Amino acid sequence: IIIEKKKPAVKINTIDEMDYLTALKIGAFQMLALVPGTSRSGSTILGGMLIGTSRSLATEFSFFLAIPMMFGASLLKLIKLKMALDFTGILILLVGMFVAFVVSIIAIKALMKYIKKNDFVLFGYYRIILGLIVVIFSILKFI
Repeated sequence: IIIEKKKPAVKINTIDEMDYLTALKIGAFQMLALVPGTSRSGSTILGGMLIGTSRSLATEFSFFLAIPMMFGASLLKLIKLKMALDFTGILILLVGMFVAFVVSIIAIKALMKYIKKNDFVLFGYYRIILGLIVVIFSILKFI
């Protein structure tokens, strides 16, 4: 919310204008997702905006950064399964991957359309309210 209200200066508007150092800096913001409850995409988008990329470029780049991470996580999951999948399991896995891919493309297009017209303030308030709800329910669980 604070970053959106400050409106940092935009120096980079397209992926072609981005250099390796800027990409590395945005990638470093991804490490903030190691903190429990921190959004990987949120940290990379806000990091990109802080270092001078436009909101839409930071969001697009955040999704690019997710590709190797998702691939790696999926590969680790398959290794943990020890590839113990029969034909039916492989078929279910492939259908699930296809559906997830299609839904993610639709969601990404919708989000990109949204952020071209709006800022992330609404998401900031959503995260604060959701965080408070989680904390309250966690406290009530221990009472």
